[in-house]
Amino acid sequence: MKPLQGKVALVAGATRGAGRGIAIELGAAGATVYVTGRTTRSQRSEYNRPETIEETAELVSAAGGSGIAVQVDHLDPQQVAVLLAQIRREQGRLDILVNNVWGGEHLAEWHVPVWKHSLEGGLRLLRLAIDTHIITSHVALPLLIENKNGLVVEVTDGTDEYNRNNYRLSLFYDLAKTSVIRLAKSLAHELAPYHCTAVAVTPGYLRSEMMLEHYGVSEANWRDAIAQDPHFVISETPRFVGRAVAALAGDPDVARWSGQSLSSGQLAKVYGFCDLDGTQPDCWRYLAEVHAAGKPADASGYR
Repeated sequence: MKPLQGKVALVAGATRGAGRGIAIELGAAGATVYVTGRTTRSQRSEYNRPETIEETAELVSAAGGSGIAVQVDHLDPQQVAVLLAQIRREQGRLDILVNNVWGGEHLAEWHVPVWKHSLEGGLRLLRLAIDTHIITSHVALPLLIENKNGLVVEVTDGTDEYNRNNYRLSLFYDLAKTSVIRLAKSLAHELAPYHCTAVAVTPGYLRSEMMLEHYGVSEANWRDAIAQDPHFVISETPRFVGRAVAALAGDPDVARWSGQSLSSGQLAKVYGFCDLDGTQPDCWRYLAEVHAAGKPADASGYR
């Protein structure tokens, strides 16, 4: 079954992490997926990491879709316009837009008050996390709304409820991740007359390439990192949020979610999908009921 056969998706920010996981799962569902980012096999972004958009495109195709890599800096409206002209020329449509651009890890200063945080770094973080999403929507949505039932997914960190009730590591990070949720709500309002949907989606504690490297583990032995961080027990692969987005994209009644803040764990219970290990980690409920409550790390009943 290929529920997204014939559908065209753009995953903006698909070099690694959640973006890569989303792109692969959209491909597994049969979609043609344009994957964008700044790092290619011949040029790296300031991240200076080995993952490339070409690798992501190849993984999309291997999963059963058609992956197309395009190098784009989403802070440059002209580059985004060239990308959308290519999609229009090659496909004639856009059904799914995933705004996943982030790029702020190396700029974030955790638990540092605003008056001590680098102002230059903090403002750059906001541009990468918010302006990129707005620029991409501005350029891409005229093509998406040409057909009914288009879907926009704003990828963030944290649910609306969790972010409202918790300080998210720094003023700049908090503002970035909360703003993306509001973007989805605003887009949902603007897309409604065109019978299109916008939602915010968050993964849980993500076992991204960078996080695995941080703990000195691989996906094969990720549980070894629990000794360093006991709450890593609730972590999930990037493919889990990918399956969440693919499930939304394949739902003929996806409009019921429009404007809402959703999580991978929440959607797993609704749509019945699992992470690669067959579990359904429910990170945000765990963080509220276990971590915030000061209880010992234990994922029993949460995955």
